[in-house]
Amino acid sequence: MSTATDTARPTIRDVARLAGVSIKTVSRVINDQQYVSAEKKARILEVMAETGFQPSHAARALAGHRSHQIALICDNPNPWYIYEIQLGVRERCARDKIRMIAQPYDRASPTLLEDITALIDQASPDGLVLAPPACDDQRVLDELKRRGIPFARLQPGLRVEEGPSASIDNDGAAFDMTSHLLTLGHRRIGFIVGDRSYAASGQRLAGHIRALGAAGVELDMALIRQGQFDFASGEAAADALLSMDAPPTAIFASSDDMAAGVLAAAHRRGIRVPDTLTVVGFDDGPTARLVWPALTTVRQPVRALADAATDLLLSPPAEGAAQQRRLPHELVLRGSSAPPGGG
Repeated sequence: MSTATDTARPTIRDVARLAGVSIKTVSRVINDQQYVSAEKKARILEVMAETGFQPSHAARALAGHRSHQIALICDNPNPWYIYEIQLGVRERCARDKIRMIAQPYDRASPTLLEDITALIDQASPDGLVLAPPACDDQRVLDELKRRGIPFARLQPGLRVEEGPSASIDNDGAAFDMTSHLLTLGHRRIGFIVGDRSYAASGQRLAGHIRALGAAGVELDMALIRQGQFDFASGEAAADALLSMDAPPTAIFASSDDMAAGVLAAAHRRGIRVPDTLTVVGFDDGPTARLVWPALTTVRQPVRALADAATDLLLSPPAEGAAQQRRLPHELVLRGSSAPPGGG
């Protein structure tokens, strides 16, 4: 048998190709995990010996010298969202006596990949949980696969089949909320899109548009405004929508922080909510209950999602079993929504 290359150091991809198995199967053998048949394991070990495959992280894990810690890579303008993710990851890690390293990062940083690889080299985590938008950064995914480092993705929007992941149906959740507004009688519905770097933003917009189409309501692109998932962008988008000659009777902001900004813009203009304007959000964090009136919103189980993603990392499903977990969302109806004119 010829080796993968005569000059370059063999990679986990080379071992998988020569053994005729998936990279995940090789990773499981490297980390001495279950769910690999004795025949496949023997074949993989044979290829590893023949090629001289011995990456440092894999060698350490194979020898039983694991770091017993995983890294959470996260970035979001909402502190509550990040806190809930951290709690979910940490609580699942605690059940296996695993330490969590939380590594915030700037999604716009040109050194994102270098920062993550530096963390891997310095802390030697046994795996990573990738929160959005890092979970959709192909450079990061490719580097982790090249190194043979297990990872799980939280709310991925691209290539969902690439690695284990936990998510909600963002498209379906937005469809349900917009359908609720239509059922109340609203036809001019403003929509504030979240940060473009998050796949969930496009998914929620798609669900909103789909609900309009299902109800036979013509899409007016002037009613769609760009936001950044934060209060200021929600307020600015609301000002633009409420300045229209024919303003919307309802505004659906795709995060609670942006919805709070909509409420501020409405209050500043003397617009009564929900008598004149219905405002709804997405998340159901503390903001939804602290503003006045309390927000009608989509509840996404952020902590449970983080727990599920971490569980997939620490307890990988058997080969061939589902690698993706879909958790339910829920509409929470409060005082900020009513039929047009207050009903």
